[in-house]
Amino acid sequence: MIDLSPSEEQLEFQRLARKFAREVIRPAEIELDKMTDAEEVFKSDIFWNTMRQAYELGFHKMSIREDFGGLELDPLTTALVWEELAVGGIGITASLLAAPVAPRFLSVLAAEKTELIDRFVKPFCADTKAKYISAWGSSEGNIGSDGSNYYDPKVHHETTAKKDGGEWVIQGAKSSFASNGGIANFFLVFACVEPELGIRGSGVFLVPYGQGVERGKPLDKLGMRALNQADVFFDGLRIPEDYMIFPPGENYPMMHNAIKTVGNIEVGYLAVGLMRAAYEEALDYAKERIQWGKPIVEHQAIGFKLFSAYQAIEASRGLLWKASWTLANKFLGDLKLSAAARVFATNMAMKHTVEMVQVLGGYGISKEYTLEKYMRDAKLLQIMDATNEIMTIKGIALM
Repeated sequence: MIDLSPSEEQLEFQRLARKFAREVIRPAEIELDKMTDAEEVFKSDIFWNTMRQAYELGFHKMSIREDFGGLELDPLTTALVWEELAVGGIGITASLLAAPVAPRFLSVLAAEKTELIDRFVKPFCADTKAKYISAWGSSEGNIGSDGSNYYDPKVHHETTAKKDGGEWVIQGAKSSFASNGGIANFFLVFACVEPELGIRGSGVFLVPYGQGVERGKPLDKLGMRALNQADVFFDGLRIPEDYMIFPPGENYPMMHNAIKTVGNIEVGYLAVGLMRAAYEEALDYAKERIQWGKPIVEHQAIGFKLFSAYQAIEASRGLLWKASWTLANKFLGDLKLSAAARVFATNMAMKHTVEMVQVLGGYGISKEYTLEKYMRDAKLLQIMDATNEIMTIKGIALM
């Protein structure tokens, strides 16, 4: 049987994350959410001071190999941390989840490229000032859900990579949904090399920010306003030939699905943390608010909503823990299981943040409380890193 008792080391990480989430992330997210200009958010000291503190504590490097400077924590330990951080706010937590995407990819699939490890991965891990942030660019204006359409040769990334001597020349753009796209200083870019193979004809490239790269303005979003998402443009960008990290070909679907397996689990923990934040605020209110002579938590209509939210949190976490355990113990994890966990958790987050707003009645839609923010944030979780509909379709194909 699987032991569900965390070790003392895991509990230490969990306590650290819980304290940071409630004392630093939550007040920062509330202030950032109030800023009506999306550009102002990512110029603010509030955002950058929060990121710097997170880097000082090592939250950006938890999954990277220890010999490269990371903490090399297992998926179940990081699960505890991501959930706790998400209770504070899912925008900044998502920023931290996306920040190491290029170093993690490099350390797993290109560990033999020592020059790249020394130039990008080790400085990232040593960073305590949030100077090194990465992003990944796959989605494009015409390639959204089609990014998983592996076997239609007519469908391919419009961003191209063409060989010119000992260099790759990259031309094109990534859509405004690139997480950290407007603040990253290096990118993992999916670009078409062999168009006749369709999406499978794309390679994955490491792209430093500099000449030939332009970062767009942040997307002005309904929720998760503390997560920078922006277009990234490439105009005649030249990079050395060994900056191709993964080649095009028949292994592309395996690589892409492995990314989705990890990403879906992480999005799921964002959902659990968000549900907890909403549930805890609504429960506290319901115990204090007196109507008809007693706290409203004692009215069945309210108690049922709260207990239903509690069930959803526990069930979502249990499914995600199983997906995390599988990832730790099985090569590449289980995409079907991680998709099920993510879809369930994010759907529950949307449902129950709405219900927690209802618990507060008229106050629920007031910005005096944060529940309306949680409701807005929840919607993005059903869409980010592939929509729930696409992940359901992928899951069905694996049944």
